[in-house]
Amino acid sequence: MNPFSFHTADSIQSAMAAMASMAPTTAVGTLPPSTTAAGQARPIAGGTNLLDLMKENVMRPATLVDINRLDLSAIAETPEGGLRLGALARNAATAYHPLVRTRYPLLSSAILAGASPQIRNMASNGGNLLQRTRCVYFYDTATPCNKREPGSGCSAIGNLARQHAILGASEHCIAVHPSDMCVALAALEATVHVEGPTGARAIAFEDFHRLPADQPDQDTVLRHDELITHIELPPPGGFAAHSVYLKLRERASYAFALASVAAALDIGDDGRIGRARLALGGVAHKPWRRVQAEAVLQGHMPSTALFEQAAAVLLEGAVSQGTGLGNNGFKIPLARRAIVRALATAAEGTVSNTGDQPLTKDAA
Repeated sequence: MNPFSFHTADSIQSAMAAMASMAPTTAVGTLPPSTTAAGQARPIAGGTNLLDLMKENVMRPATLVDINRLDLSAIAETPEGGLRLGALARNAATAYHPLVRTRYPLLSSAILAGASPQIRNMASNGGNLLQRTRCVYFYDTATPCNKREPGSGCSAIGNLARQHAILGASEHCIAVHPSDMCVALAALEATVHVEGPTGARAIAFEDFHRLPADQPDQDTVLRHDELITHIELPPPGGFAAHSVYLKLRERASYAFALASVAAALDIGDDGRIGRARLALGGVAHKPWRRVQAEAVLQGHMPSTALFEQAAAVLLEGAVSQGTGLGNNGFKIPLARRAIVRALATAAEGTVSNTGDQPLTKDAA
């Protein structure tokens, strides 16, 4: 057993102070040391991922900082017509919130596609963004893993890699990001708001998660002594009426995506696509989005041929990993077909897994 201390924070300032007291020295503007390193302090809310990692000896924090008493659970409309999601709002509360269900059904569907009801009742929004990969080699402390132990090597490369990346990987890591919620947030162009000793800052969702490059142990640009306070969604526009989250997995529930698609279209009165948003999950170290693929769709009538063009752009550069039965080459055609199917479904109208009726554009 690894001993640790437990600190209950009653304010953002006390939480940051507790984490900063255990933070390794890091130059301003650089990434912090490994997030799996022993001796650090870690915030805990729902703990649905962190506690598993501690039990498996993957993460060994010296201090857990309980942030559940902080006033960060509110979900409220912004003056601009968007939505502010508190970092401590639970996933279930977010998915079933009336404003999320009516204005951002894509996000609601994505959240409800993940995990189980019990986990969604515990998991926080901020924690969802910070969850770690479910790569089996990352969890197996007997095998080399650059994400867990930088410089030790990547055991997945050339081995069993069915669940691993086909896009954005590096010679140091081919793990994928596990979140469903984050795929929808990427498509919706959310902004992550954080607070630290040097003040508050806003991070575009596109920039929040990192590709592995030569530092796969760093999943995000969040500094060790910073806390996520809330996530901001821009006004939904016409996307609410034409959106879908499609998740392909090996069983119907409680499974991570082999490939998933968050698709949202703003279709004008003439039937043409005015704006488009498209993101992939289960295929890269972060939610995968290319604005060039969305640009292919803009100004055109929906069609299978058009959707196939967008899929080709989004999947450009995809490379299979693994060997034998562990090769994940099947993910490339799987993702391509999923993109086409998701866009075709979105063009017909919003599909919800909450039982809500598809919205009209006027209602959005």
